[in-house]
Amino acid sequence: MGKIRITKKFRFEMAHALVGYDGLCRNIHGHSYELYVTVAGWVTEDKASPKCGMLMDFSDLKGLVEERIVSRFDHALVLNAAVDAELAAQLKKHYRKVELLPYQPTSELILCHFADILRQSLPENVCLHSLRLAETASSYAEWYAEDNL
Repeated sequence: MGKIRITKKFRFEMAHALVGYDGLCRNIHGHSYELYVTVAGWVTEDKASPKCGMLMDFSDLKGLVEERIVSRFDHALVLNAAVDAELAAQLKKHYRKVELLPYQPTSELILCHFADILRQSLPENVCLHSLRLAETASSYAEWYAEDNL
């Protein structure tokens, strides 16, 4: 049996702003994100296993991504922790889901963050192959394990 890849697509809404940016994205705005998670590995051949014939149960992958990423970032306002401390305090006072991250919340850096989270969370026999994060219908960032060895 050959090496297999499976992909699961997720959708979530998230707002962000880019501190110090010289364009429109310095303002708080939101996107309807689509995250494609592709994992790779060898199919289970253990006939006694209920997962025989699977690399990973799609529902297990869904549960992992929903728990580690989607539940945290869906309908959140994501900002660079370098944002004005008083502003951050006010936002956190009035809104439940404000994420302050130690980096500029661009699609590229968010995707690297997601890759770190998922690589630590997958079962031993499954590796993260790639991620794609689309913030609009025509703009997306991609992360590939082979580029990040």
